[in-house]
Amino acid sequence: MIYLDNAATSCPKPREVVQAVEQALSDVCANPSRGAYELSLQASRALLRSRRAVAGLFGIDDESRVIFTLNATHALNLALKGVFSARAPERGAHMVTSRLEHNAVARPLATLERRGVAVTRVPCTPDGTTDPADILAAVRPETRLVVLTHASNVLGTLLPIAEVGLALKEWGIPLLVDSAQTAGCFPIDVEQMGISLLAISGHKGLLGPQGVGALYIAPGLELETLVEGGTGSRSESLEQPAETPDRYEAGTPNTPGIAGLAAGIEVLVREGVAAVGARELAMARRLRERLAQIEGIRLYGPANGTPAAPIVPLAVEGMASADVAHVLDREFHIAVRAGLHCAPEAHRVAGTLETGLVRLSIGHATTWADIDAAVEALTEIAGKPAEHWLKNWEKMNVR
Repeated sequence: MIYLDNAATSCPKPREVVQAVEQALSDVCANPSRGAYELSLQASRALLRSRRAVAGLFGIDDESRVIFTLNATHALNLALKGVFSARAPERGAHMVTSRLEHNAVARPLATLERRGVAVTRVPCTPDGTTDPADILAAVRPETRLVVLTHASNVLGTLLPIAEVGLALKEWGIPLLVDSAQTAGCFPIDVEQMGISLLAISGHKGLLGPQGVGALYIAPGLELETLVEGGTGSRSESLEQPAETPDRYEAGTPNTPGIAGLAAGIEVLVREGVAAVGARELAMARRLRERLAQIEGIRLYGPANGTPAAPIVPLAVEGMASADVAHVLDREFHIAVRAGLHCAPEAHRVAGTLETGLVRLSIGHATTWADIDAAVEALTEIAGKPAEHWLKNWEKMNVR
């Protein structure tokens, strides 16, 4: 199997990540921060190691501001509903976002809109390019938050995070960034980019296991809690502790997953995030260049040479996106993603809401041979009528 769905999750995981998870399960199976015995202390140290790894990777000075979550979606919900209290309507409150957001942002925003929060969605070009001046012009006196994806999970388009973040910092307005498609591929520094809230996926570019993510909360910014419960601290009180990270980490944490996240980050740090990203982006450029020469294939997203995430979205003339993915899987043993990718607004931007797209996404384990194989397979698919591939199969609807 050639795996080209790294925008969904990285696969295969590095050996070090697998070993870290296994060790946490076999050797360190106690709850952290819940006991004074050695196994519990080892579990606590595993969390601290990972918290420091996350902080170091993203230029975070205080590791206690790193909150472990289930995934980036959980982190985004905590940030959005923490700024705009989930407990009462926020009449008069306003926020700004892009038209490229994943449903992990779009659906919580829809919930907040029903509670009275006004949302401005900044327009962009069909390839997703968004002018920072347009984002800043949408800010009002009552704006309490701006939320932006760092890169579209559909088109790969990068948004102008630093330009927007540094301006917002001067105005005292927090910027929430969804880094699911860029963490581990692009260097991110929360101070240098003016990021107040950073939602992090642990299982994509950071190479960790599924079921772990993180949220950075800038000093001085306090959120309403999303979940309350036991933390191992201040157990005598019915109020959630005020101190971070305990305030936002109720219940037993995913210690094996968090240990695996630390191992994944250590692999990236050893190889260098810039070097890993440069390799992945070079493969994406090669893929786009070769696919652009194939008759019957249409590419989407930024033009080659424009900075973008290592994502290549395309359509094959005369074939549904789900059918192309099915053929790639069954005939060529290549795994890709088809459909709407949980980001319908980005498809509206691209004009593909009714058809979806085929998405090839490069990751840490992708090889140049994988790229060549994908090009050869798509050349063969586009070179024959759809009936050749689908005559004996039921069509799939992967939306």
